[in-house]
Amino acid sequence: MKKAIYQSLIELSGNRFNSYLLKNFTKSKVSKYINKSFVKTYNINEAEMEKPLHQYGSLQELFVRNLKEGARSIDETPNSIVSPVDGILADIGKINENSAFHVKDQDYSLVEMLGNKKRAEKYNEGIYIILYLSPSHYHRIHTPFSGTVVGKWAMGNKSYPVNELGLRLGKRPLSRNYRLITEVRLSNDKHYSVVKVGALNVNSIHPTFKGDSLKKGEELGYFSFGSTVVLLFEKDTLQIDPSVKAPMDVLVGMKIGSL
Repeated sequence: MKKAIYQSLIELSGNRFNSYLLKNFTKSKVSKYINKSFVKTYNINEAEMEKPLHQYGSLQELFVRNLKEGARSIDETPNSIVSPVDGILADIGKINENSAFHVKDQDYSLVEMLGNKKRAEKYNEGIYIILYLSPSHYHRIHTPFSGTVVGKWAMGNKSYPVNELGLRLGKRPLSRNYRLITEVRLSNDKHYSVVKVGALNVNSIHPTFKGDSLKKGEELGYFSFGSTVVLLFEKDTLQIDPSVKAPMDVLVGMKIGSL
């Protein structure tokens, strides 16, 4: 019961008014008094937190926490592509020749997801990876591989839950929810995109990177509420590591494939 209540505070619903009220509660000083219970309920590792638990002034401060330096190691194998988040690698597969892919009984169009036919066609027959972040996870987003940012844009204006149930029963949330897309060019002129999908009517995606040249493992931004990341890779760009099988738990910096 307690976990269900906390889940509603983080993932919320498609109701804009409820989302607004809940967001304001999680940012309030009053919400600080449930931090200890929240940590216990979700088995969050306090030893990894940048600050002691009592120093987080609200539930949202706890939710967007940084980790201690060295809490995550970035795989340094040449050409390794790493997980950009702590979370669950929920699905992985091939994008078809029509710029679409199928997940949780739903078809997703990249034209709809990315908002542009030319952008979408670039990823024909490439690879998609879906990473879901639950309330227990560290919610900062990092770079899967070094490269140059060649595009940043936003899509959508309304968001629904993107948890397991939301992906299965929602109205294509990955291509309809509010989302921020970062497209990166690799040294071989191939591209990948990091699609950050919000799960709340009030904007819950906060970019922190402001430059053009990205280093593997560098922070891109953070989610302040429930969230999902979709990685898109061009054809013949990514070779999935043999140990990667969906669904599985991943951590920031963990190798998931190679160029």
